[in-house]
Amino acid sequence: MKLIDTHIHLDQYSDTHIRTIIRQLPLAGVEHLIAVSMNRESCLRTEKLARQYPGIVKPAYGYHPEQPLPQQYQTKLLLEWMEARIDETIAIGEIGLPYYRRQEMAATGSALDEQGYIDLLDQYLQLGRLHDKPVILHAVYEDADTVCDLLQAHGIERAHFHWFKGSAQSIQRMAERGYFISFTPDILYESEIRELAAIYPRELVMTETDGPWPFEHQFAGQPTVPSMVVDVCRAWADIQGLDVGDAAELLYNNARRFYRL
Repeated sequence: MKLIDTHIHLDQYSDTHIRTIIRQLPLAGVEHLIAVSMNRESCLRTEKLARQYPGIVKPAYGYHPEQPLPQQYQTKLLLEWMEARIDETIAIGEIGLPYYRRQEMAATGSALDEQGYIDLLDQYLQLGRLHDKPVILHAVYEDADTVCDLLQAHGIERAHFHWFKGSAQSIQRMAERGYFISFTPDILYESEIRELAAIYPRELVMTETDGPWPFEHQFAGQPTVPSMVVDVCRAWADIQGLDVGDAAELLYNNARRFYRL
C-alpha cells in the first residue's frame, strides 16, 4: 500500500518531530508529503525542508487566507519570491478565502475586507495559471462558489479543495468541473464529511492530514502525523464499499495524476 499526504503544514512541526515523521514514512507506506505554506516565513521554512528531504517533501507556496490582509508590497515580494522558484514548486498554496475569520469578525461586529481577500486570491491564481501550476484551496461553504467563479475566469482546471465542506450545489459544480478534494482523519467520525465521501467521484479524491491540526474521537490527544492517511484510506474504502488495497491504489494514483508526480 502506497499513499500520499496531499496537505500538511510540515513547517509547523519541530525539527525533531520532522525527523521522526520522515523516518516513519516508509513504515506507513507514505511516499510524498505535499507541504503547504502560510506566509513568507512559512514559505522559507518549507523551502528549506524540501531541500533537506528531496523527493519526499514537495513544496507548495502561498498565503493562507485566515490571516490579516498583507500590505500590497508584501504580496508583491512574496509573489516575486515564488515565481523565482516556480520550477521547484509543486503547487500554489495554501490560498483561498477567510471563511472562519469572517465568522469570528462578524461575531465581534467587525467588518472584513472581502474584496481585498478576493483580489489577493486573484493574484495567486494568476501566478498559477501563468505557470500551469495546480492550486491548493482553503474555500468552504459559500466561499467555494466565489472561488469556482475565479477558477473558471482564469481557466484553471487543476484545483485541489482541501478539507472541503459545502452545499450540494457547490459539490455538484466542483465535481462537474473536475476539481479534486481530499479527506482528513475526521472522515472517521464527522457525518457531514462521510456523506461527502459517499457521493464525490472516486477519481477526484485524495488523502490528507492537514497536520499538525489535532483531531478528535479516536485521535484525541495524538499528534497528527502522515501515517493517519492510512486511517483515512480505510474509512473511505469502507464508505465506498471497496477493498482497502484497491482504495489505496486509487487514492495514490489520483494524487500522482493531479500533482504530476
